[in-house]
Amino acid sequence: MITIRKAEERGHFDFGWLNTYHTFSFGEYYDPRNMGFRSLRVINEDFVHAGRGFPTHGHRDMEIITYVLEGGLAHKDSMGNGSIIRPGDVQRMSAGTGVRHSEANPSQDESVHLLQIWITPNEMDVEPGYEEKRFADEEKRGRLRLVASPDGSDGSVSMHQDTRLYAALLDHEKQVSYELAPDRHAWVQVARGAIEINGQALKQGDGAAISEEREFKIMGKEPSEILLFDLA
Repeated sequence: MITIRKAEERGHFDFGWLNTYHTFSFGEYYDPRNMGFRSLRVINEDFVHAGRGFPTHGHRDMEIITYVLEGGLAHKDSMGNGSIIRPGDVQRMSAGTGVRHSEANPSQDESVHLLQIWITPNEMDVEPGYEEKRFADEEKRGRLRLVASPDGSDGSVSMHQDTRLYAALLDHEKQVSYELAPDRHAWVQVARGAIEINGQALKQGDGAAISEEREFKIMGKEPSEILLFDLA
C-alpha cells in the first residue's frame, strides 16, 4: 500500500524571513490526521532568507537530522559544536536530556533551502550528541546511499532509533529498487524533481508512506533528489 502526502496539502507559513512547509503536524500547524509516520515525527521544508535564522532554543528527547539542499546553514549548540552545513552534509543532533542550539543563514545575499527531520528516539534521557558527515553526489547518483542508521554502518551518522535513512540522486528515467523486510515500513520524500513509485507520480514536496509492499521501484521523471526512510 502506497499513500501519497501531497505537497500542497502540507501546513504552510510564511513569516517573511522563513517560508516553511510542514509534512506533519508541527508548531502552529495542527493536523490530527498527520502526526507523523512510525518514528518519523517531523519533515519541515524550510527556506530561510539571507542573514536570518532560528535564535537559540532548546530540545530534548529527539533525534534531529538536518539536510541542506541549497546554500549554507550555520549551526551552534550548547555542546560546543559550530559549523556551516552545506549540500552533501548530513547533520545529526541527539537532544537527549537537553540541548540548546541556533541555526542561521550566514549569507547576506542568498537564501538557504533545507529539510529538518525529527525522529522519535527509542531511548529517552540519553546524553546529548552531535555528528556531521559529508556524502558526495557521486555516492548518491543512481543509488540509495545510507546516510543515517542505528549503528553508523557504511559510514553513516548514527542515531537512537531503528531507522535507516537513504539519499539518492536520480537522473531522468533512472531507477532504484528497494525491498522491505517483513514488518518494516518506508517513507519516501521528494526533496527535488519528480519521480514515480511503482508507477505513481510524485513531485517536489510530496511524500509517500509505504507499507505491505515487499518491493518498490523509484524512477526519476526528471533530475531528482529523494530521501528514503526504512522504519520499524
